[in-house]
Amino acid sequence: MENSTVSFYFNLTMFVNIGHYRYPAFVFCFLLYSFIVYANLVIILVITQETPLHEPMYMFIAMLCVNSLYGSTGFFPRFLMDLLSDTHLFSRPACFTQLYVIYSYACYEMTILGIIAYDRYAAVCHPLHYHSMMNFKAALKLALWAWVFPTAGVIVCISLSARLPLCGNKIQKVFCANWNVVKLSCVINAVNNIFGMFLTISTIFFPLFYVLYTYLRIVIVCWKSSAEFKGKVLQSCLPHVVSFVIYSITVFCDVALSRYNIEEENPFAAIILSLEFVIIPPLLNPLVYGLKLPEIRRHIIRIVSRNNFKPRLW
Repeated sequence: MENSTVSFYFNLTMFVNIGHYRYPAFVFCFLLYSFIVYANLVIILVITQETPLHEPMYMFIAMLCVNSLYGSTGFFPRFLMDLLSDTHLFSRPACFTQLYVIYSYACYEMTILGIIAYDRYAAVCHPLHYHSMMNFKAALKLALWAWVFPTAGVIVCISLSARLPLCGNKIQKVFCANWNVVKLSCVINAVNNIFGMFLTISTIFFPLFYVLYTYLRIVIVCWKSSAEFKGKVLQSCLPHVVSFVIYSITVFCDVALSRYNIEEENPFAAIILSLEFVIIPPLLNPLVYGLKLPEIRRHIIRIVSRNNFKPRLW
């Protein structure tokens, strides 16, 4: 029976450290998930329904919100169930499915932020050629690249991990994490490490450095421009910079946590740090873009005002 459990189930051990906090944590996380779903749906509906927002930048923001819903839904339902459960066994198929969803979400987030950076670079540095650089065909190609390339990479990475023979089943996380599964392997996993490094560089660090490069070019252009132009650029680029910085910090925390055994020293800190990249970006992205971008904010206010003053039929 023990061998069967090791073969077909993983045990998420970090839930033991939550203890009596499980019920307040469940209520808080349920409300948090509800708000994430509501806030991101509002942004998506406003962008898709309002014709003036049918531009590349806003469509990419809608993609970011769709990805937030995707990643949150891949994590929260199972997490909420585990909070109320006394056992935290995760079948191999369910574990690798969650692995795929969470890691593809993480890769999508960075590639989408990368194409938003390219859009802002084209708008600021090449304003006369913006509409030719970011026409419908170009925007569609960028969107497809942002989805297809990470999908292929994550599928290969998860497939390599799924084929490893395992000598244990305890995962020190509250969700399935690829590195924790790989560490359970009975054999040397050089191929997994090499491909994992390639995937990280191509879907995380390459877009990261590209975003930094584009904003360096934008800063150089703004440095030579008028104060009014700087204000307009800051207004359109600041939300993206905020989202980019937040996501980069949360990913760094997760990567650092996976390489060091912080779980043994401070379990609560380990849980919080491991959850940042699946909670904070989906929570803050709709707030940042909804409150900071004037076009989206104006349409949200107009829709809310129209619904509030809509005459009622008795």
